[in-house]
Amino acid sequence: MDEIILVVPTEELETKATEFKNEFFQLGERVINGSFLLDYKDNYNEWLQILRDSLSIETVNPKWVVSDTFFAIRKSDNRIVGVVNFRHSLNDFYKDLGHIGYSVRPSERKNGYATEILKQTLKHAKKLGLNEVFLTCKKENEASRKTIINNGGIQSRSFAKDDKEYEVFKIDLQN
Repeated sequence: MDEIILVVPTEELETKATEFKNEFFQLGERVINGSFLLDYKDNYNEWLQILRDSLSIETVNPKWVVSDTFFAIRKSDNRIVGVVNFRHSLNDFYKDLGHIGYSVRPSERKNGYATEILKQTLKHAKKLGLNEVFLTCKKENEASRKTIINNGGIQSRSFAKDDKEYEVFKIDLQN
């Protein structure tokens, strides 16, 4: 796996972000976990404004929580290989979704990027003062489960919603 860095999405990344998004859609994947609505927004600049608004309690949508969204960029070629959204806290809406959502570009899966994206996001969470985070994945998503466990995740509960089974993992950041 090549080295990656987490970067805040900018106007300059629009073309690369569109290519990233289109790769999911071309493979029939309509949901890009952790993209914080990139998969729903046709206008990139509107999406960037949502991200900016979500950085502060004064501007975040009242249904949401303050959050940071990052692209995972491979340093060797500046390609977006993933995306992650980190929620600083959990409200009723997010309690079953967890603090962190992420996706890896389909053509870059099974290269260790998800584990590294989560590892870097956990460092960010710890810097912001969180002692623990919760992550959720579908029960059948073995890759995500392994990624979470590889980063110290311990299953804390499970639940069903819309005929799907989910697992919630806790990661202690006090180490």
